[in-house]
This record gives sequence, structure tokens and C-alpha cells, in this order.
Amino acid sequence: MIFRRSSEKKPGLFERMKQAIGATKNNLVARIESVLSGRPTIDENLLEELEGVLLGADLGVRATEQVLKDIREQHKKQLLKTPDDVRAAIRKRLLAILHDGDRATAESEPLAPQIWMIVGVNGTGKTTTVGKLAAKLSQEGRKVLICAADTFRAAAIEQLAVWAERSGVEMIKSKSGSDPSAILHDALAAALARKLHVVLIDTAGRLHTRSNLMQELEKMRRVAGRVVAGAPHETLLVLDATTGQNGLVQAREFLRAAGVTGLIVTKLDGTAKGGVLFSIAQDLKIPVRFVGVGESIEDLMEFSPEVFVDSLFSDSAPSSKL
Repeated sequence: MIFRRSSEKKPGLFERMKQAIGATKNNLVARIESVLSGRPTIDENLLEELEGVLLGADLGVRATEQVLKDIREQHKKQLLKTPDDVRAAIRKRLLAILHDGDRATAESEPLAPQIWMIVGVNGTGKTTTVGKLAAKLSQEGRKVLICAADTFRAAAIEQLAVWAERSGVEMIKSKSGSDPSAILHDALAAALARKLHVVLIDTAGRLHTRSNLMQELEKMRRVAGRVVAGAPHETLLVLDATTGQNGLVQAREFLRAAGVTGLIVTKLDGTAKGGVLFSIAQDLKIPVRFVGVGESIEDLMEFSPEVFVDSLFSDSAPSSKL
């Protein structure tokens, strides 16, 4: 795959993330600080209050249990003696949870074209995300093709056409109501002939409970694999961060039905429920690839666990070692 984690932070990345997740910071870290403030010792009452904060911030049961288990074990070994130690331990464990969900990625450039299928339910910002992703990859010097395979919604094709023009990328489309698999076949054949780097497939929004639409996704996966070896190389699920724990349910079902390999979490700037990223990483071990933190093209950012956790916990620039 072509996802890489760079240790070098881009200018303004930390500041932009910190601003975007202000509501989540208030819902999680500010409440942790409130619990720890003025507490000279660590006791069970403090841990119970922390449990309520973590659950209330959409970390979910398993991630919350993992954090508290860590604190109890370290406290028992007398490694944690003050509330400040607890704060540091929570931060360290949350970062570890995100890294546990972030599978190792290849360092070498893969053979082109890379085929990325973008899936999700209606209303998550999927089509807009495809357009932003195309623009981002194009700006990085990759030759991109958008495959407009959402043939159920005519507006989706029109929307993608605008994004393709703005981004200077190619697009393969057909009439509304056409067979998505046929359009996909044409797009992949074109990508091979033109020696393009990445094909982004915009699929129709669907609920995981709609078996006929999930079967359509499987058909598209088979078609992709026949045309390009190993395709789709990524199946990226777009989740709306404002849905909180409902997003975890969606991710679990799409993982089972569509072979999801990564997540794109949108609307992170408009919710206090960003803690769900920890829940997904702990429960499903699916890496977050990108996050949406605004409306503009540059507001689709490659996800960095370090930047996310630093932005939550730090009021100053992140440490140089990260």
C-alpha cells in the first residue's frame, strides 16, 4: 500500500488538528483533568469517575476497560503515585490503542495501479471525500482516476465531475442506473492503458443490512480482481464521527461483509464524539487512514496517532521525539 507514517510533521498540522478536535478535547481531556484536579492520591473513587468520563466520551467499553486495567496494574506496582502520573498513563495507553489498530504498511512503492474502493452508508460525506482524496493524491504527484460507480444517485456523478475538474484528475462515468460493475471494468481497463497510479471507486451508499447491495459490492470486488491483480487493494469505509458508537457498529458490519481495510472518519471537527476512534481501534484493529476536519480540500488529512493524541492532551507544541 502507499500509506506511510512520516515522523516529520507538516507545518500547521498539529495546530489544525488541535483546533478541529476542540469539542472532543473538552469532552474527554478537560473532564479527565477535572477528575484529577486536587486529588492528592489515587483510589477507587477516582478510577470510577475516570470510567464514567471515558465511557461518556465514546471510548467504548473495551477501550475504557483497557485504560483502567493499565492504571490499576501500574498503581499496584507503585509505578503511579500521583494524579499527574495517571494522566500520563492514560495518554500513553490511548496512543498505544491507536497504534495497535494501525497495521504495518509497506514502505516500498506498490505496482500501479492501486485500486481503492470507497464504501459507506448514505450521508457520511463519501462522495465529497472521494473528491478530496483525488485532489490530495493528485497534489502529491499521483495520476488519479475517479470511477463514478454510484449509479443510483445522479447527483453523485455530477458532484464527482466537479471535483474531478477542480482536481485535474480523470473520471469514468456512465448514465444513472447503469451496472456499477460494468463501469468499474471500463475504469480499470482505462487505468491500465493510461498507466495511472490510483483508481478511486465511489460506490453507492448502502446499509450493511441490505443484502442485495452488499452482494453488489462483492460482485464489484470480483470484477476488480479479474482486471487488476489483488484488487481492490484498499477498501476504505467512510464513517461520520458525529454518529459516535453507531459508527463502531457500522464498521463492524462492513468489516464482516465488505472486507474493510481502513477508515476515513469525516466531520471530526463537528463533534465531541471523536473518542470513538479509540473504540474502533481497540475493538476492530482497523487503521484510520484519513480524517476530515473541515469543508475545504486541504481539510482531508492523513491520520497520525501521535498528532491526534498530542492535539488532545497538549496545550503546547508536541514533543520533538514524536
